Amino acid sequence: MSTARDDILARVRDATADVTSPPQETRRPPVHDQPGPAAPEVLDLFVERVADYKAQVIRVGRDEVATTVADVLRREGCRSVIVPDGVDEDWVRTIDGVVQVRRDSPTVTHDDLDRTDAVLTGSAVGIATTGTVVLDHGPDQGRREVTLVPDTQVCVVRSDQVVPDVPEAVQRLRPDGSGHPRPLTWISGPSATSDIELVRFEGVHGPRTLIVLLVDDS
Repeated sequence: MSTARDDILARVRDATADVTSPPQETRRPPVHDQPGPAAPEVLDLFVERVADYKAQVIRVGRDEVATTVADVLRREGCRSVIVPDGVDEDWVRTIDGVVQVRRDSPTVTHDDLDRTDAVLTGSAVGIATTGTVVLDHGPDQGRREVTLVPDTQVCVVRSDQVVPDVPEAVQRLRPDGSGHPRPLTWISGPSATSDIELVRFEGVHGPRTLIVLLVDDS
């Protein structure tokens, strides 16, 4: 008695009977062990794709990050911001006084986060082809809930963190054997969903407003 598996394999053999050449290996650019700034065209694509997802993206120089963060929080009407311990202290000093700065700690509750307007973080990787920012929740990115509850997220991405595609991003994010892998959060634009009538709702399961600062010294 013929089985479904036998039928499928027979059809595959029939369909490939005239194929004589071996399959070609798909070649990809090598992943660099010591990443430098991404090529200008890769950064341009990243900016374009991030904007496609209705996020705001601002290109700044390294010495402009702190003042730009302060300007962005003021413009968005944020009165409070939470920052992980690993965030650059220069940024914190600049925004202190512009908004109320709350340091993340185990004593910060979900209610505290719900009453906080914004979160300021670094990032792990930016992906040009998808306009995605990946967080691995290292010291400058904080706990996952810190980046999901406040209504506005300001996320700083360095040019040497931007890669062309998802496979290279995964290669960058692989644990090196020195510790346990961290949880990953992949962000493509502000949080949004649609109901059965395709009415779009923003901020349901993450920040309603996403602002990406691309630090591009080139």
